[in-house]
Amino acid sequence: MSVAADESRPLPPATSEERKPNRGRVGFLSELRPLLRLRWLQLLTLAGLLVTVGVIAFNLKFSVLDLDIWWHLKVGDWIVQHLAVPHNGIFSWTAADRPWVAYSWGYEVLLSRAYAWFGLVGVGVYGTVLTLGVAYSIFWMLRRLSGRFWLACILAVIACSAFLFNLMPRPVFFSMMLFCVTLTLVLEAHRTGRTQLLYWLPLIFVLWANLHIQFVYGLFLVGLPLAVNVAQRLAERFRLAPAWLLPPTLPTAPLAAVFAACVIATCIGPNSYHLYQVIFEYAQAKVPYRMIRELQPLNFRAGSHYVQLLLMAFAFFAVGRQSKVDLFKLALLAVASAVGFRTMRDAWFICIPAAACIADSLADEARREAGETWLQNLGVAALVAMSLFVFAGRTDFNSRGLDRAMSSFLPVRAANYLRRNPAPGPLYNTLDWGGFLIWYMPDRPVSIDGRTDLYGDELDELFFTTANGAPSYVNDPYLNQAGVVILQKSNNLVSFLEADSRFQLVYEDKLAAVFVRTGQK
Repeated sequence: MSVAADESRPLPPATSEERKPNRGRVGFLSELRPLLRLRWLQLLTLAGLLVTVGVIAFNLKFSVLDLDIWWHLKVGDWIVQHLAVPHNGIFSWTAADRPWVAYSWGYEVLLSRAYAWFGLVGVGVYGTVLTLGVAYSIFWMLRRLSGRFWLACILAVIACSAFLFNLMPRPVFFSMMLFCVTLTLVLEAHRTGRTQLLYWLPLIFVLWANLHIQFVYGLFLVGLPLAVNVAQRLAERFRLAPAWLLPPTLPTAPLAAVFAACVIATCIGPNSYHLYQVIFEYAQAKVPYRMIRELQPLNFRAGSHYVQLLLMAFAFFAVGRQSKVDLFKLALLAVASAVGFRTMRDAWFICIPAAACIADSLADEARREAGETWLQNLGVAALVAMSLFVFAGRTDFNSRGLDRAMSSFLPVRAANYLRRNPAPGPLYNTLDWGGFLIWYMPDRPVSIDGRTDLYGDELDELFFTTANGAPSYVNDPYLNQAGVVILQKSNNLVSFLEADSRFQLVYEDKLAAVFVRTGQK
């Protein structure tokens, strides 16, 4: 009886010593919060993150190790020289008469000027600036959507670590930046009901359509809320709208007008509506998705693939846990998953929408902080530029270091041999080195390069089969016409040509092998 009574007694209040640890934690957090609100600390953190991105870009030297950047550079030179945009397969002897659309001509002109003014360092800095632009655009998007600096920083670091350094700084980096701007405006308009925010979008699409073909992803962003809006209003009319869905916040007519204006804006430029023909051809292509590794699905052999998966999973959770589910965000994440997980190159299309939906779902108007002013952002940019200038001086991010990196990865020595010992006849090469040879040996048109949209599935398949060293290589009409063949030393075709009396090995090093035709049939 006494035991039961003792058990029912309330516990004595905690002593001061017992309360001390908890009070210590509360005291630490209360002291930390004002510190984290200090604007100078936030700006230094932002600058530090951007400097880290720049230093990683310096060390990786992706700008000069990209297999495709060189044909982009040569196309930019051609545009500057002729003051026109090419419309056929320049630089190729196998597809010279085929129609081709230079859909990234704006990127290519900027790249051409960077090299003309600063040489290889200009190419490296151009790629680094694009990388920094993507990183800052993601932070800016998350900062504006969430209204909280540290949340934006954390999400930006996670998103960038999942894809930013898995890709070379190509025209798609412009798509990433403009996608962030477009998605921010769409989500803000969707949340606040202010259609006026979308009136800037046609101007964005004029720029976007002249920089990269994936402006079509931006059109999807503008068209999706229109489609969801129409579907929800039809459901409401027929009383089929479930109570757990968030009702539409924007009027249908202005959304339709903005979407139509954006479509028209994409046709303003030297390529006009022909861009949509390129998009259709890319959608029909099959062979490049087998040939090119970055066009293949995620294989989850890299840690970043799991980060992408977890980021998307958390985004679905953040959207689904709301009291009323936002159908637009749900549809956005579903399509981004279907498209992004299909190719490693489109990993950004997984991470950016996922991070944006998380930031927007966690936004709290009561805790929204004032954003950085343009003067503060200018100060961050100046600090980042000065810091990277200092770091560049302590690394081999200079003409000699970039040239050395190129020579260890691209057939510079083999091409120099052919310059000193020219041989007659067309040049035969594989896809990987075609872009570099276009730029480094402009007097010799290539047989194939990274412009898979130019060559089409039939030619891509032929060169892919021959490069793998299949016995049918003897029936390749372009190889049979070639007077000079330059291949990767590891290419299976090398061993076949060494045993072929029609060709003679005249040069080899660790990277490349060069064959010339002997004259025998």
